[in-house]
Amino acid sequence: MDGKGAWRDNVFVERFWRTVKYERIYKRAYDTVSQARTDIAQYIAWYNDKRPHTSLGDRTPKRTYEESLAKQAALTMKVAA
Repeated sequence: MDGKGAWRDNVFVERFWRTVKYERIYKRAYDTVSQARTDIAQYIAWYNDKRPHTSLGDRTPKRTYEESLAKQAALTMKVAA
């Protein structure tokens, strides 16, 4: 973190990992690192694909991202025409 306002650049990543820790890691006792990696990967997939987020209007991050891509594509087509 070496710049003005650098804390704001990382705040979303920090919040996400805090969520992963409290909702998944601290609730489970992993025997191996590979078990932890597999379980965390499954959690991240669920978090992005199936978990609705109130800050996104009860949509999933994946759906929000796909909608933004569609809007960008439509905008690009308008500009090109």
